[in-house]
Amino acid sequence: MLFAFVLIAIVIASVLFHFVSPWWATPLASNWQSMDDMLTITLLVTSLFFVVIIFFLAYTLLRYRHRDGGRASYEPENRKLERWLIAITTVGITSLLAPGLFVYAKYVNAPRDAIVLEILGQQWLWHYRFPGADGKLGLTDARFVSATNPFGLNPGDPAGQDDFLVAGAEVHLPLNIPVKVLLRSHDVLHDFFVPPFRARMNIVPGQVSTFWFTPTVPGRYEAMCAQLCGIGHPNMRGYVVVEDEAMFHAWLKAQPTYAMAMADGGAAAATPATGDADNRVALGQTLAQSKGCVACHTFDGSARVGPTWKGLYGATRPLADGSTVLADARYLRRSILEPQAQVVKGFPPIMPAAGLTGDEVAALVAYIQSLGSPAPDAPGQKAQR
Repeated sequence: MLFAFVLIAIVIASVLFHFVSPWWATPLASNWQSMDDMLTITLLVTSLFFVVIIFFLAYTLLRYRHRDGGRASYEPENRKLERWLIAITTVGITSLLAPGLFVYAKYVNAPRDAIVLEILGQQWLWHYRFPGADGKLGLTDARFVSATNPFGLNPGDPAGQDDFLVAGAEVHLPLNIPVKVLLRSHDVLHDFFVPPFRARMNIVPGQVSTFWFTPTVPGRYEAMCAQLCGIGHPNMRGYVVVEDEAMFHAWLKAQPTYAMAMADGGAAAATPATGDADNRVALGQTLAQSKGCVACHTFDGSARVGPTWKGLYGATRPLADGSTVLADARYLRRSILEPQAQVVKGFPPIMPAAGLTGDEVAALVAYIQSLGSPAPDAPGQKAQR
């Protein structure tokens, strides 16, 4: 009997927790109110079944509890009860699935006037591409994929020469204009998700996924990967800036095109010239963010997938092959360009080759050097790369 009252208490506490809980969805910032409606329907239907089933279980524990002299009756089947359960279950499942089918059909069919944004997921950063003045994205092929051409754009396709390539984790979108999103991945399963937009889609390697939405509230929103994609998954983040159309077009025109990137030696994006030491350090800090270094390396000494950069420059590093190496500028340059050549002991060899220009590598090295050297009294400290 006590267990029956415990079950009733659990139901009451669960319902009350829903209404007093501080964990509510972020304010909606797109046209997908129907997504919120679907969440509400799902919550209502599942909550109803939860409450009814638990109360029914509590009732049976009370009504049919053991009594002296009582005897259970054998009833192998009850067709009337089975018909009721089938009918009620059918209504519940239909209530959950039917509205979602209509929403999904609209979700994957973008309006004709939608602008196109291509998003490429890669362990553990995002790449973005917009069509150029011709309004068409250039052709891509897996044969052309490289560190300097992550999208795999066909160099011989004229339509791709004016495509805008966005460097860094931040992308801008125009306010109140529909956006058709194309999603690709070259390695593992990813999922581009901006919670206030309620819009997300799995990114499956080898295929192009698509959805669309209309940003309705200006602001800067955090984007994240919503599928476990490896040990650097928690750091696979970016930002979406929603602004008026004029500001968006001004920002877009400032982005490098594919032709500009190839003319610049194959860099993924144009970068400011490296002048004095302060400029190189500032550029290196920017590159650490835009090239996804922060997904694996920290700047404060804390552990992550890769070794911290704090106190790295000038330290002696033990390597996986049992040897040691001095972390000077030469070593750092090689580690950036050939990350599998000298793998630090205790860390997995998962760092991809970086498609960077000589100036960009020099800027990253300068930034790492600015983060300090090992303390003089600890020359034998454990190496980290």
